[in-house]
Amino acid sequence: MRATETVPMPADERFARVGDVELCYQTFGDPERPTLLLIMGLGTQMIAWHVDFCRMLVDRGFHVVRYDNRDVGRSSRLDSIPPPTRRELLLRRPRHVGYTLDDLADDAAGLLDHLGVRAAHVAGASMGGMIAQVLAVRHPERVLSLASIMSTTGARWVGQPAPRVLPTFLQRPANGREAYERRLVALFRMIGSPGFERDEDDLRLLAAVSYERGVDQAGVLRQLVAILASGNRTADLRRITAATVVIHGTRDRMVSPSGGRATARAITGAKLVMVEGMGHDLPRGAWPQVVDAIVANAERAGAPAPVGAR
Repeated sequence: MRATETVPMPADERFARVGDVELCYQTFGDPERPTLLLIMGLGTQMIAWHVDFCRMLVDRGFHVVRYDNRDVGRSSRLDSIPPPTRRELLLRRPRHVGYTLDDLADDAAGLLDHLGVRAAHVAGASMGGMIAQVLAVRHPERVLSLASIMSTTGARWVGQPAPRVLPTFLQRPANGREAYERRLVALFRMIGSPGFERDEDDLRLLAAVSYERGVDQAGVLRQLVAILASGNRTADLRRITAATVVIHGTRDRMVSPSGGRATARAITGAKLVMVEGMGHDLPRGAWPQVVDAIVANAERAGAPAPVGAR
């Protein structure tokens, strides 16, 4: 996209007050259908759950909800909390921990409260998978089924990025929308799916809309601190009772496939679905496999609360 082109903004965005933060969210489909809550990853806005992907899930019978985590997109920014320095991140010793994955999971539960949804199917990608896992631990009654996508357990010996990836992800923010678009395209050339066709026009549009909605590197760093501060969750994952599917790409360079395998081992009864050729993104060509896995897992969980019982 050229700088003079108009950027189409998502319609029907709404806001929910959850404790001290405000969350921006959007819904798709019939609210009388079972709700599927989609949680996105580190520094990534809800619009990374592509509208066509959301509509695919609506066609499979879900009421779909996507939202911006705190410190990203149009949700609240916690600017009073200093972000970590690069030295603090390298040493894994941040001085200021504003919140943890527990708080982010409580945000998700609070959004369900706002929507009047007693329990939902939950799918999370990357850090969103971590949040979804913690939601299933802290609020088991709220999670009908769990899909943990391209995520990990927090253990330091699994799920680690390839050495050259994290420095690229954490480089200084690009100045201006076009530079931000170029940076995002370059990042996904590195971490995206080599086994699927990459639509770089879609990526540029995602970058452009994200930039207009608001990007902030300090918020990304605070979210990264939340992950580091939450540590190894393997023992907690053994407490999850929701039907679980773990979905991971065989070519993921951001969260190595060992993270997905470790997650599946840690959660009793979890099914592991490895998507051949998928990296750390959700390419259109992989959607049928991902959607089928989410739907099959929801069916495995049994019937949701009857319509009107929320």
